Amino acid sequence: MSHASSKKVIYAALGGNLAIAVTKMAAAAWTGSSAMLSEGVHSLVDTGNEVLLLYGLRRAEKPADAAHPLGHGRELYFWSFIVALLIFSIGAGVSFYEGVIHVLNPTPITDVRISYIVLGLAFVFELGSWYVAWKGFRAVAPALGYVPDAGYIEAATRSKDPTSFMVLFEDSAALIGIVIALVGTAAADWLQMPVLDGVASIAIGLLLGLTGAFLARESKGLLMGEAADPALRDRILQIARSHGRIVGAEPLFTVHLAPWQVVVALTLDFPDDSRAADIERSFASLEAEIKRSCPQVVGVFIRPQLQR
Repeated sequence: MSHASSKKVIYAALGGNLAIAVTKMAAAAWTGSSAMLSEGVHSLVDTGNEVLLLYGLRRAEKPADAAHPLGHGRELYFWSFIVALLIFSIGAGVSFYEGVIHVLNPTPITDVRISYIVLGLAFVFELGSWYVAWKGFRAVAPALGYVPDAGYIEAATRSKDPTSFMVLFEDSAALIGIVIALVGTAAADWLQMPVLDGVASIAIGLLLGLTGAFLARESKGLLMGEAADPALRDRILQIARSHGRIVGAEPLFTVHLAPWQVVVALTLDFPDDSRAADIERSFASLEAEIKRSCPQVVGVFIRPQLQR
């Protein structure tokens, strides 16, 4: 369900960004607007990012093999990190560079009405994409640790699924960028100060830089390996402690290989008179019960010890 929801959100963003990018680049070539060019680059980068996220989802779904006994789930985290770097480097870098060039050599915008029309249409299309991403995030947020009283930044920080928040943050940055471009274009036109068009482009670059840095930080943490949500860890401990002859179950270690793939390692305490056959049966039945109760658990590693 998570993959289906994520793909729907990404496809919606991909179609919208591609159409918007072509329109913005054509308008930038016609009007000579630096802010419009920055927005066009931004949309092109976002389009490529959606393709990379889809590729990451596809790779993450590959089954385990001899070379990757725990599967390929972390491919999604890797490509999400690449997406964040692209936003920070290409999106922010090109926008900032274009802004500086137009501040140093300001040129008037020709046929400014085209810019207004394109930016207005882009805002409407981007808002539709953002709404789809927002609905998708809300749909999976409870399973990702979202707390209703917390903000979306905190929810994204807790999330183990980068596709659930990456598209949302991309579209949010795109909406803010369009507003900045519109303000910069209007100010440059009304005040007859072409330099403000370049200033708007620099502001868009800074916005993309902050967005890319935040997404890179979150993706890096997931790529390195983050523990499962406390609710899942408590559920596993509850199952273990109430199972058969087990008298203790700690410490517990969990790590996400993918949004819905968790590996568990725990130490179990058994009574001193426990027999090897009883411990083996406990292992098998406990593993089956954990996987049945917690479908996201794909591997359970257990170390037995006598009661302390």
